[in-house]
Amino acid sequence: MITALADRIRGLASLFWREVAKFGAVGGVAFVIDNGLTYYLMHGPMTDSEAKARFVGASVATVFSWIANRLWTFRHRRQANILREFLMFVLINGIGIGISTGFTALAKYGLGVTDKNLLFSAGVLGILVATVVRFFAYRFLVFNQELDQEPEFSHDHELIELHHHKEHEVAVERSVEREPSPEPKQ
Repeated sequence: MITALADRIRGLASLFWREVAKFGAVGGVAFVIDNGLTYYLMHGPMTDSEAKARFVGASVATVFSWIANRLWTFRHRRQANILREFLMFVLINGIGIGISTGFTALAKYGLGVTDKNLLFSAGVLGILVATVVRFFAYRFLVFNQELDQEPEFSHDHELIELHHHKEHEVAVERSVEREPSPEPKQ
């Protein structure tokens, strides 16, 4: 029992870290898209609208991120209802964009920072904070289908419910012990 539980936990940890690595790779590309476009817009067409430039860069990166996470990172957890999944993804990213844009806006309007490089850095800090929020929200709210299709993870929800299963097994064993055994026939 303990060996099986340990194997299952190792399997879940391995799956979790593979998802983190894939999420990190997708996030790295989205980071380049977001910051490259933001930097271009801040120093070009949107020179006086740093927070809006951050919003545009983050929005383009969000579309890329949804496609890459859906098709690669969390492909085994995709929801059957693609519209619901996309809307949840957009909602979670809206929160993330709000965090990164908020850091830029707070630096500019709240702290009076005018240096574009510092404003850019404030947005990058906001992205790092938003990334942690996004990972867990994606994993548990957006791409949250059970792993029952994969045999080695088919009953992982039982780990959470292990206590309840044990109580049921003990109750069954007690009821069997209480039943009088049939008299042997002579």
